[in-house]
Amino acid sequence: MSFPEECITIGLCALASVLTRALPFLLLSEKKPTPPIVRYLGNVLPAAVFGMLIIYCLKDTTFLNGSHGLPEIAGIFATVLLHLKFRQMLLSIGGGTAVYMTLIQFIFIP
Repeated sequence: MSFPEECITIGLCALASVLTRALPFLLLSEKKPTPPIVRYLGNVLPAAVFGMLIIYCLKDTTFLNGSHGLPEIAGIFATVLLHLKFRQMLLSIGGGTAVYMTLIQFIFIP
């Protein structure tokens, strides 16, 4: 790509990013109630995204071969426990990731 093409690509990406963040504020006003479909999506999308992330992360894991799968299961278990106890998404994700990374770096060394 030439330099002008790179500049145009970066500009279009920046414009798309700004538009996707500003569009909800432009389309939905504070004076009108939020449409039911938007409220529905706000309720179901977080769980759907986490479900997809779990499936994606575990798709190549072989649970029946040696100790494979144990760090993943421990990380998921820690994430679930932390979330049930504290109800803080960042703490749950960070804690589960820390457990998983600790296990694969120091205990289950490949």
